[in-house]
Parts: sequence; structure tokens; C-alpha cells
Amino acid sequence: MNETPTTVTTAEGRAVRDYLREMGPSWVAGAIAAGPATMASLLTAGARFNYALLWVVILSAVAGALAQYLAMRLGLLTERGIVGIVEEYLGEWWAWILVIDVVIVAGVAQLVIMKTVASVSSTITGIDARIWGGIWALVLAIGLAGRGYRFIEFFAKILVTAVVLAFVASLSVVPIDPGSAVQGLSPSLPSGSAVVAAGILGGSVHITLITMHSYTMHARGWTDREYSLATFDIVASMLVAFGIYSVAIFLVTASVLTDPNLTTVSAAQALGPLVGSSAKWLFLLGLGGAAVSTLGGNTIVLPFLVADKLGWNTTVEDSRYRTLLAAFALLSAPGAIIGGEVIGQLVLVLALGTVGTPFALAIVLYLLNSKAVPESNSTLANSGGLALLLVSGALAVNFVREQIAGGIDSASGIVLAFAVILGIATLVLLGKYAREETAIR
Repeated sequence: MNETPTTVTTAEGRAVRDYLREMGPSWVAGAIAAGPATMASLLTAGARFNYALLWVVILSAVAGALAQYLAMRLGLLTERGIVGIVEEYLGEWWAWILVIDVVIVAGVAQLVIMKTVASVSSTITGIDARIWGGIWALVLAIGLAGRGYRFIEFFAKILVTAVVLAFVASLSVVPIDPGSAVQGLSPSLPSGSAVVAAGILGGSVHITLITMHSYTMHARGWTDREYSLATFDIVASMLVAFGIYSVAIFLVTASVLTDPNLTTVSAAQALGPLVGSSAKWLFLLGLGGAAVSTLGGNTIVLPFLVADKLGWNTTVEDSRYRTLLAAFALLSAPGAIIGGEVIGQLVLVLALGTVGTPFALAIVLYLLNSKAVPESNSTLANSGGLALLLVSGALAVNFVREQIAGGIDSASGIVLAFAVILGIATLVLLGKYAREETAIR
């Protein structure tokens, strides 16, 4: 007996409700993407170039979803963590390069994100930021070591949803210029905007998001049978939620803020005199939620990869992994006492992530077109992946060039050395793939 249209519609409705209930791993990636470094880039873009870079903001959500989709395919088709796959099909040295890449990026990011979280918490409550650093470190250590991945996924979904709602609500009290916003959809790069555009795109196409995805799906027990659910998860979190988050922040900033030197906290405070205290508090609470969710998501990235490389289980049932997770959470506390302006430190974090991303993308694309997976990438997926690789590589070069242009100090020197090593590794990997394809033909 054929199903009636009503029956089909009801079944589809149940499927969507089931997907909404079961989704999660990509929301952890979205929580990291929707963080203070991305916000700093969006603030700078809106305050300095008004609506002109709106097209970049939208493109970043699309690019981030595509990067997560490629990482998802690798994780589901192999049902393993990325480090173990790299070690088996490329070799131990390649695995170590990937792990060290993530350790540096995630480690530096953890300290600066903790500083941001502590600063926002201090601004909201009036309690010293150093005290908040200790409090948040303990919350992370106890929550993650006690409940593991499920703890961070649960709060990622709640906080990201709340953050999106807060920033969307802020749009209702800020005057938007629709005509100028529409003009911002036309691709153009005003003079001096290339590095800012790189920062926006680098926030969504990032090495930590790419490498962690196989582990978060494994923690949920997902296999290739959950392919449709995993795809829905990416669309809902990276394309929709993260996209709305980015567009809302950008439009608020482009509409009323004109100081290109605003920090994330001062941007919220500047809204008060301009459009009222409600906008200030909505923006500040949104910033706080984004910073906390990013801190929690970033905390699990490094332990996942290190534990996999050492042959440990990546769940809290393994006491070694649980100890590593708690230790990394506690070691983030000193981030609250780091001196200097956080905006410059966020730029360094973004620079390290940007120069590390092309290597991670090259690894994923290589494996998706190797014997590591039972089903090679489609031409469309490969084309999208190569476009991401080219764009991220160009962004990395521009970012490093900008850092060097300001004079090579200790910070820019570290970024430069990091970029050179990973650039060579990426080129060697691409050459290895080209030789293997030539030999097959």
C-alpha cells in the first residue's frame, strides 16, 4: 500500500526531530569557530570597512561547513581518529607533525581564550579576572574529566544557541542600513582589507576544527550509517548557527561602531552610549557565552590527538586520557594573568591557526583519495577541497607577510618558522600524492 502525502510528511517531520535531538559533534566545532578570535576579525571588518565585507562573512560559513564535511567523511568512512589513520597510511613522522601542529595552535589558543573568558567574566561581575581564570579552569577540569565529551557537547549546543539568539536580539535594537548591506554582498576587497578577510575566513576553516571532528563523532559512536545525520549536524551548526552568529555581529558593528581599534569587550561597552544599555548587555552576554563555549571546545582538541598518538583510548574510561584532559584544563588558568592587549594576542592565535590549516586540509584530501577509505572523494568534493586548500594557503601567506611587514620580533618569528616548516611539509605531501598518481597511471 502506498503512503499518502500526509504519512510521508509526518515521517519526515519525525526524522527532522530525531536529527535535532541527536546532532552534536559539529556543534563543538561551531563553538570553537564562534570564538573571540573570529569576533575580533568581525569587529575590525565592520568598524573599518562598514558593510563591504559582508560577502566574506557569508563565504566563511560556507567554507567552514565544507571543511567540516570533508573531515566528517574521513572520520565516518574510517571510523578512526585522524592521527591513527595518518600514522598507518603516511607514517609516524607525518603523524607527529600533525600532532605538534595542533599542540602549538591549541595550546597558545587555550591561554589567550582563557584570558578573554576571564576578562569578560570580570567585566560582567566585577570579580578579579585572575580569580575567574582559576574558577573556569576548575569547572573545565571537573566537568570534562568527570563526564568527558558529552559534558562539552551538551553545553556547546546550549551556549551556541544562546549566543546566536543574543546577537540576533541585538540586531533588533541597532539600526541596520539594508541598502548598504545588500551592496556588501558584491565581492570586493577595499584597500587594506585582505588581512581582515583572512581573519574572518580563518576562523571557520581552522586546523583544530578539522582534526577534532573524527574524534567527536567517534565519541558519539557514529559510523557511516549516520552519514545523513552527520551532514545535517554540519549544516545546522556551521552553516546556519555559525553563519547567523557571524552575520549578526558583523551587521551590528558595521551599523554603529566606527573605531577600528575596538577590542571584543570595549565593543560591547561602546554600544551603550550609542544605542542603549540593552544592546550593550546583549552583546556582552553573547560575547561571554561565545568565549566560554570556545574555551570548552578547544580544551578537548589537544588531548584527543595526543592520546591517539600515544595509543590511549580517547574516552574518560581511560585514566591516562582523563588525567591529560584535566591537566590541560588546569594549565589554561595562567592565561588569565597574561599581560598586554588581548586583540593583538588573538591575531597571533589566528595567525598560528591559519598557517597550520593548509597542512591539515592537505592531509584530509590525501587520505580521502587513498586506500584509507573504501569510497574515494567525488570530483565535486575534491574540487571544493582544493579550492579550500588554495584559499587557506593564500590566506596563510598573506597573514605571515603582514606579520613580517611589521618587523620580525619573537612573536612574528615564531609564526614565520611555523609557517615555513608546515609549508614545506604540505608541498612534500602534495608531491608525494602526484608521484603516486603518476605511478598508477
